[in-house]
Amino acid sequence: PFWDEETQTLYHIDAVKPIIYSYSPTTGSHHSVDVVSEKPGNPQVQTTFVIKIKGEKDKFLISDNKRLAIIRWDGVSSVPVTTEHFMDVETEPKASLNDGKCDPSNRLWAGTKGPIPTDIPFEEMEKEKGSLYSLEGNVLKKHLSRITVSNGLTWSPDKTKFYFTDTLKYRIDSYDYDDTTCSISNEKTIFCFKKNGVDGLPDGMTIDQEGKIWVACVFGGQILRVDPNTGKILRTVKIPSPCTTSVIFGGPNYEDLYITSGKIKFTKEMEEKYPFAGCTFRVTGLGVRGVPSLPVQL
Repeated sequence: PFWDEETQTLYHIDAVKPIIYSYSPTTGSHHSVDVVSEKPGNPQVQTTFVIKIKGEKDKFLISDNKRLAIIRWDGVSSVPVTTEHFMDVETEPKASLNDGKCDPSNRLWAGTKGPIPTDIPFEEMEKEKGSLYSLEGNVLKKHLSRITVSNGLTWSPDKTKFYFTDTLKYRIDSYDYDDTTCSISNEKTIFCFKKNGVDGLPDGMTIDQEGKIWVACVFGGQILRVDPNTGKILRTVKIPSPCTTSVIFGGPNYEDLYITSGKIKFTKEMEEKYPFAGCTFRVTGLGVRGVPSLPVQL
């Protein structure tokens, strides 16, 4: 998800259907738009993130399978929007873009993942087909390779640490981050789901102004607040949807936590048990403030 500070609007996507959503808490209005490919034959767009473009009204950068594309949407209209090709990213035949976010200098960082299976358990998917890239101007830089499912992506408020998760490793890793050179180094595991007996796997992440990480636990139905310095769980927020996918702070003072969820490998019985699965939730009264979603500089 992406919080647009200027319009006080939440934007998020459906990773299965080519749909982008907007929600204005000020008015309570929800809107959605179908995204159509500009390619001949209109192959289905596969978008996993949406980020506002800095200095551009109603323009967003989205992922589309292996590439980046631009769309124009006012956040209200239901008339389908057509993609504009921006850049090819991934060359690995079996990989596609997954999570993406901007660093403190408004550079895009985006990771890729291998093919998600539909007929076998998630944990048995083909490993290490993905990578982690950053984009500055028109130059792509690869930072990590042999990733299975790239997720997380958040930076410490003092711009010295980068946090990342390869979901099937069941852990959150930290790196020393140099904003000047756009580089990461010194990988260190700061939190392990299995060692801490946490239900689910690490998915999307964000960070608050105190430098504490908030991570969505997909297949765990919860959000954790973790201290990256001690590896301790500071808070657990239960969500009535097992597939909690990502988190972002929003609101006028960044005091509201928005949580997206999905229906991954859902059966009819699960649909009945979890009627709120696939919903987006807002949690208030947490007593902390988050950091802004940063637009991308193109």
